[in-house]
Amino acid sequence: MRVPSAPARRTVLAGGLVVALLTAAAPASADSRPDRHQTGSLVLIGGALKENNTQVYGEIIKRAGGPQARIGIITAASVPESQDPHAGDPALCSNSACNGAYYADLFKRHGAADAQWIPLDIDHVANADSDAVVAQVESMTGFFFGGGDQYRYITTLLRGDEHKDSKVLAAIRAKLAHGAVVSGSSAGAQIASGPDMVSGGESYESLRDGSAPGYFDDPTRLGYIHQGGFGFLRSGLVDTHTGAYGREGRALRLASDTGHDRVYALEENTALVVDRPGGAREHMTVLGPNGVAVLDLRDARAHDSANGWSLRRARYSYLTDGDQYDAHTWTARVHPGKQPLVPAATTPVPANTDVFYSAANPDGTPYSFRTTARALASTRAQNSATATTFETGPRFTVTFTKARGSAAFTGDGTTARTLIALRIDIAPQ
Repeated sequence: MRVPSAPARRTVLAGGLVVALLTAAAPASADSRPDRHQTGSLVLIGGALKENNTQVYGEIIKRAGGPQARIGIITAASVPESQDPHAGDPALCSNSACNGAYYADLFKRHGAADAQWIPLDIDHVANADSDAVVAQVESMTGFFFGGGDQYRYITTLLRGDEHKDSKVLAAIRAKLAHGAVVSGSSAGAQIASGPDMVSGGESYESLRDGSAPGYFDDPTRLGYIHQGGFGFLRSGLVDTHTGAYGREGRALRLASDTGHDRVYALEENTALVVDRPGGAREHMTVLGPNGVAVLDLRDARAHDSANGWSLRRARYSYLTDGDQYDAHTWTARVHPGKQPLVPAATTPVPANTDVFYSAANPDGTPYSFRTTARALASTRAQNSATATTFETGPRFTVTFTKARGSAAFTGDGTTARTLIALRIDIAPQ
């Protein structure tokens, strides 16, 4: 089938973000100290979760009960069988039922006692209020939401424009509150968002034209759903496939336009594990080969002029495997396997003329924004670097700066891996 897309040794003040360097080995997941308001947890993946990612699948299963885990698979973001021309071909199908069976098999292969497709899609919206399906949900210890189009989750589980919990979503919400794990990839992670959930858009058009509430046929237009998704994670906006699709620009523009001061920008095949979501002790851990960018707009200022939109004093942090983050205190704890990087390179940062990996550029490369940020952190030849958009009219320039409090951490002693609080400025040319 085609898959749908501990105590700190010292602290560094990083532009309002406090970085703690751990002295003990960080756990595979966030701390487990008791909380009077203990809830379940979220495992949100930025898309393209590989079949062999035992780290992420294992984390979901562990949190769902380990060998006793029973995972409910929800793939209502996929098209239904009626809209899949390959529905009858197991090698080519990509619909809700086919994708549900795919993930159920994967979770079983990774060690879950059971995994079942929850029969929901846009052709079976009534199932969201079925007592039989609610009973199926209540027998599960964890849930996985697949990728596709997050707006289909609104259609099926939030009763569309009514935007109220169906019986099935209410049951999942109750399970989360009592300790279950809710996970999702791509659209399945996006739908965990609170207000102003992104519904589409590309970075260049977002910077040029701004955002608007709604869901648009034009995939380049920056749209958002003001009422949001399921609201499981409300401490920041959520975006997915960020570096792979060059979405840093759209994430910054949407946050600025809608008054949010933080974005969790999730990378592919990598998870943001959230303990006690929504509580005062909301705590996060990054798991996987890429990372999660935290975009901080608390001190940022946007300006519209005849020349175009600009943004000043945003901050970019890029957390990688094992790093932890406290949403309430804006504190990042860097895994002890990484050490502060002392830049040794004397070469300048390579030119970057496609900072947001434009779909219009046949020679572009993914993770372009991150590449320039890491190159700057790794050199002592310069304290700032610029990169531009591929498109013109206007062309936007992104300036990366090692501002006061910026820091980088390395695992090999030479190259930057985790980045803390680089200043980001965007301006039209």
